Amino acid sequence: MTDVDSAIAPTVRQRWRAGRWVISALVLITAVAALTTSLTAARPGGRMDPAATSPEGAHALIALLRDHGVDVVVAGDIGAVERAAQPDTLVITVQTNHLVDDDVLRRLAAVPGDRFVVEPISRTRDVLAPDVRRDSAGTAGGSPDCDMREATTAGDVQFGASETFEATGDVPVTRCYGGAVARYTDSGRTVTVVGSSDFMANSGLLKRGNAALAMNLAGARPRVIWYAPQHSEGESSGGATIFDLIPDRVTWVVVQLCLVVLLVALWKGRRVGPLVAERLPVVVRASETVEGRARLYRSHRAGDRAADALRTATLQRLLPRLGLGPTAAPPAIVAAVVGRIGWEPEFVRHTLFGPAPATDTDLLNLSHALDNIERQVAQS
Repeated sequence: MTDVDSAIAPTVRQRWRAGRWVISALVLITAVAALTTSLTAARPGGRMDPAATSPEGAHALIALLRDHGVDVVVAGDIGAVERAAQPDTLVITVQTNHLVDDDVLRRLAAVPGDRFVVEPISRTRDVLAPDVRRDSAGTAGGSPDCDMREATTAGDVQFGASETFEATGDVPVTRCYGGAVARYTDSGRTVTVVGSSDFMANSGLLKRGNAALAMNLAGARPRVIWYAPQHSEGESSGGATIFDLIPDRVTWVVVQLCLVVLLVALWKGRRVGPLVAERLPVVVRASETVEGRARLYRSHRAGDRAADALRTATLQRLLPRLGLGPTAAPPAIVAAVVGRIGWEPEFVRHTLFGPAPATDTDLLNLSHALDNIERQVAQS
């Protein structure tokens, strides 16, 4: 390389100065992309978890309440609920798989303030909202059809699958949206029960008036305690079983179904079904079967039974050929046979319907006569 080429070629330092801005830009873009992904990625969590941004979480509703000046206290356990509860607060209790302990439910019932119970099972409802009971389950929504201010302001709402409630006694209960939202007052305390949490979840707030109803119900007080336990607390008395999570009346439905199944089994069991063809272990020729039955008849001196069997088999084959039914009278059968083959009527009647043969020779002659009659009718 000449001196001129060396002067023209860029040095390593010059190359670094030219490329460092490109590298810095790439690093900055990568960092911004990673930070954006981290901030916008869905934060997992349980059902109605206030920190979860997943479709079934409640982060969006909590953020809306706080943006509107509501002091939302997220309680992670029953102790936090008891410390934060005051007479002017609203305690929102969301049913999760971890809210089954009897002691926790009793402590929740003892805290001051209004109650807002979301999607309770029977055990939770009996403790926190004893004046309402489950009415039915199905798809709820539409217009409120009530005079509850929070519902009439929100208008039409789409709940999806929801339970509905009705009053258990004389306490007046306001029912909205077909009973999906129920409210009553007990000792100066307002108790609100909703049969579905879907309209409050992140994925349901954008449907119809869901966000308005959720804000109206959850933001009824300036201070709200949100309790949606994500882990079990204490030990339920007697142990929580799957039957504790089954809604009311399901037991009676199961009992009725069992009774129906039992009745159908008894009804079907008394019927005699059709014969089932079964393959024999060995193949027996027809002649051997006939000879075997003949030996049995002879050994028991049952010539009358043998004759009756021969005549019955002959008549079963003759009647279709004669155009007669199985209930045809003997005179009609004799007349039809005589008309076909022209034999003496008395001989035909004696052969088909006469007395049992007295000897083996008479039985053999009867067999030949029956065979001749059947052959003549078939050839006529």
